[in-house]
Amino acid sequence: MEFFNNHTKLFGTAFLLFAALTLFVAIIPAISNQQNNAPLPNAVPLSDDARKGKELFIANGCVACHTQQVRNIDMDSRWGKRPGIAADYAAMKRMDIWRNTATLAGTERTGPDLTDIGNRQPSLDWNLVHLYNPRTVVKESVMPAYPWLFERKAMPSDSDVVVNVPEAFLGGKSGKVVAKPEALQLVAYLQSLKQAELPGESRAPEFLYKRVVKSTEESGGSESGVNGALLYTDNCQACHQADGKGLPGAFPPLANSPIVTGDDLSVYVDIIMNGYDARPEYGAMPGVGTMMGFTADDVAAIINHERSSWGNKGKEVTAEEVQEIITLLEADNK
Repeated sequence: MEFFNNHTKLFGTAFLLFAALTLFVAIIPAISNQQNNAPLPNAVPLSDDARKGKELFIANGCVACHTQQVRNIDMDSRWGKRPGIAADYAAMKRMDIWRNTATLAGTERTGPDLTDIGNRQPSLDWNLVHLYNPRTVVKESVMPAYPWLFERKAMPSDSDVVVNVPEAFLGGKSGKVVAKPEALQLVAYLQSLKQAELPGESRAPEFLYKRVVKSTEESGGSESGVNGALLYTDNCQACHQADGKGLPGAFPPLANSPIVTGDDLSVYVDIIMNGYDARPEYGAMPGVGTMMGFTADDVAAIINHERSSWGNKGKEVTAEEVQEIITLLEADNK
């Protein structure tokens, strides 16, 4: 009992015990991780704007609802091309003494994972509209709006980035919505979030517990087993909306679209693979197909879904037809 009555020995022993635990449980593993892991060769460092955007991401508590980790289970395959590995986080450094950005991996996924959002949603127009008011593009969104990242101007200058906000969300106020530098910096950070390709012949870890598609009906009507409806939801719906009507002044409708229901399949496939920016009244569409690595089966499944939805009655296409066009497009781009 003398030991427990001697506060010097008691607290000294407790301190040494916790110091040893800290050394072996935290410090030595951290040093080992730093020595054995390095950023992937294809990883791109943050630009100055992206770094400032990261500070805004932290300051606004975005990590409370968004993760940046792709788990090795199939339900996470929609968030990245592969499961996350230690090297994906090797470049993460403390912003300062108070902020440890390793915590941006997150623990709560109220909103979507952002690990590969720069590839999944690279559109500047969409990201700005979404920040101004998430309900403009996702009606069911519970994400707060960030109107203080924008300002109203009666006569924007040529250097201003005007945001195409639908009239219903302008609150009856006049003037154009212009993005402040902070909004552009935050979007720059979001656009920088891309899973780096593994080097050489390195094999990516596989997703576990994959769901097996057992019938054509379960696959969304595609003979190849590719679910066109799911691909549309994951890659197209954010802009063109679940009802295919798009957003007036922001993103064009697909319902009754002559591109969707027309006979010029080459233009249709080109837009999916390489994007489109020929209509000033709408935001630019990025080349989603190329960025996401769509196969001919994927593109055919999306086209057939869009041609058979929202009252559209377009001709069904095959993966072989799409592949011929993709091959020609790739040849033209070389």
